[in-house]
Amino acid sequence: MIVTYRPAPHDLLRLVQAVRPQVDLLFIIDNGDGRLIPTEVLQSDVTLICLGDNKGIGAAQNIGVSEALRQGSAFVLLLDQDSIPAGDMVARLIEAHERLVSRGTRVAAVGPSYIDPRQGDVAPFVYRDGFQLKRRQSKTAEAVAETDFLIASGCLVSREALSAVGLMEEALFIDYVDIEWGLRARDQGFLSFGVHAAVMTHSLGDEWLAFCGRRVPVHSPLRHYYQFRNAIWLARRPWINWPWRLILLQRLVLQFLFFSLFGQGRLQHVRKMGLGFWHGMTGRSGKLPE
Repeated sequence: MIVTYRPAPHDLLRLVQAVRPQVDLLFIIDNGDGRLIPTEVLQSDVTLICLGDNKGIGAAQNIGVSEALRQGSAFVLLLDQDSIPAGDMVARLIEAHERLVSRGTRVAAVGPSYIDPRQGDVAPFVYRDGFQLKRRQSKTAEAVAETDFLIASGCLVSREALSAVGLMEEALFIDYVDIEWGLRARDQGFLSFGVHAAVMTHSLGDEWLAFCGRRVPVHSPLRHYYQFRNAIWLARRPWINWPWRLILLQRLVLQFLFFSLFGQGRLQHVRKMGLGFWHGMTGRSGKLPE
């Protein structure tokens, strides 16, 4: 299943050509009217569902997941429009999932290693250690790496996990939807794993900003609104433990300091981050009216 919003037609066609041979069914859930979906895509045995308006990533994912389960799928693969999976990605994810289940592991989801072509490094898998987030690099000898959550794109989820954990939280609209689901699954005893041998490319952020020898992904002020609002929303969930609450709040403090001091349009970022914080505290959810 691919969720789209104003996709670049050529990039979407590349994605469909890469993933269609790897799956039995392919749905495109378009948060729009479908006019940007190229004709070549529709000729690739793809089911297009147009939502007419931007309903958000969570709502679009839930529509695709529900349709896939209705048609009898044992697994659902989530994909964003800015990802390209390797030719064997799905097979490697299923293999890892089955291996974990055979050991008695309750698996929430398995996901691939991904590379942002603009940065060139393989993104690590993230896990909580006490009150800190740490990273497991793909250079380790283990075939899989346990992680607290996976990014949605490339994530393979089983029917059993979806039935037990539930669908995505539509109220978040965008940002933290995958983190919320992964942490909710973990709270219910289902674990997520990164699979080193499964690979895809994925573009994270609108651009990158070099800082102290690292490259930081930069999103729009609107995305920062959702990140702040949804992090506060998530921290207020009764099932979130205190270490994760403190981690979420610490990330917001660092994010606010960084984007209020560096980069372009700092005042716009500050305003949207402040509004997101306020809406998170007051329980606002859904799409921010334009």
